[in-house]
Amino acid sequence: MAVVIRMMRAGARKRPFYRIVVADSRRQRDGRFVEILGYYDPLAKPFAVKMDEEKVKGWIGQGAQPSTQAASLFRRVGIIAARPSRPTKKAAATMAAVKRARPRKVTERKTRAKALRAKKRAKVAATAKA
Repeated sequence: MAVVIRMMRAGARKRPFYRIVVADSRRQRDGRFVEILGYYDPLAKPFAVKMDEEKVKGWIGQGAQPSTQAASLFRRVGIIAARPSRPTKKAAATMAAVKRARPRKVTERKTRAKALRAKKRAKVAATAKA
């Protein structure tokens, strides 16, 4: 069972309110959950977030994967570390060079398909000239 930490929508129409829950990844967004960890109220000024940090850290320690929105809230509160910054242009260039250095694995099926496409292109070009 893959466990995720995600937001479960509650509240009236056009008045969203979210519970931060631990749930099986196969369940629907507002379906059955394992445990409520806290809540998030986006309409409060400033928005309100309240959660049990120990429970969150415990679930993440057990392997629960937070959704992107839940992870964003955890970063704001300081439960999980900020994402690493993007690599600089120089680092990206060296990474690209390393990637290009490795030869691509080409299967026999891909080789045959490429040859067939080349044949078709040659045929079309020959009929266009005539």
